[in-house]
Amino acid sequence: MKDVLDEIVAHKRLEVAAFKEQLPPSRLYQLVEGIVEMPQPSMRQALLDSPMGIIAEFKRKSPSKGWIKEEGKANEIPLSYQKNGASAISILTDEKYFGGKDDFIKVARESGVTIPILYKNFIIDEYQLFQARLCGASAVLLIAADLSLVECKSLIRLSHELGLEVLLEMHEERELDYAELEPDMYGINNRNLGTFVTDVQNSFRLASRLPNDVCKVSESGISHPDTVKMLKMAGFNGFLIGENFMRTDNPGQSLQEFISKLNI
Repeated sequence: MKDVLDEIVAHKRLEVAAFKEQLPPSRLYQLVEGIVEMPQPSMRQALLDSPMGIIAEFKRKSPSKGWIKEEGKANEIPLSYQKNGASAISILTDEKYFGGKDDFIKVARESGVTIPILYKNFIIDEYQLFQARLCGASAVLLIAADLSLVECKSLIRLSHELGLEVLLEMHEERELDYAELEPDMYGINNRNLGTFVTDVQNSFRLASRLPNDVCKVSESGISHPDTVKMLKMAGFNGFLIGENFMRTDNPGQSLQEFISKLNI
């Protein structure tokens, strides 16, 4: 089976090179320098403080399933998530494979979203961290499968210098070495990014292998409140849910109904 992640990362390198042609790094860095002292809300703290810990995702498309909600609006759905109890919001910014844009975060902020926003993309270059900071993100996703330990360590350091938190995503046991880099949040992805096969049991298998007393996030494949309850018992603080809400007519209302069934 074709490894989708390899394809995405190869395209991402071309895409970042094109972005640098459009907006030279030196200019982007200048733009970010003007806002870097402006604090963003902490996603880590929001998850630790919340009894729910739902990270509601604005996801319009996926490589494996095509369009989920092509008409989804960044000035409506993220704000609706906030109003209906999300602890944080994840916004896909990859355009080719997920139908996203950096501007979606900017638009969400302008619509009134004040809670933490995760910049969800395939980050392989420090340039993208500056893009994330410029558009109004609170945190970035770094994927262990995309990066060497040295690259990941460098990107975490720069993220912190820019005032961004890091959700470090791991999928399999061999990637748990990345946990030693001490990100702000430790993510377990239940979806294999090579095949896009999803198994929420992955979080339960790897939970005990993560450090104690850290912010743990289970990502993908969560569709039932009982799964969240069990994951909380396994030590998770955050639960990233996207398609389960985005496939409905009213994602914000679906989130509210989901939370009402948690009884936490």
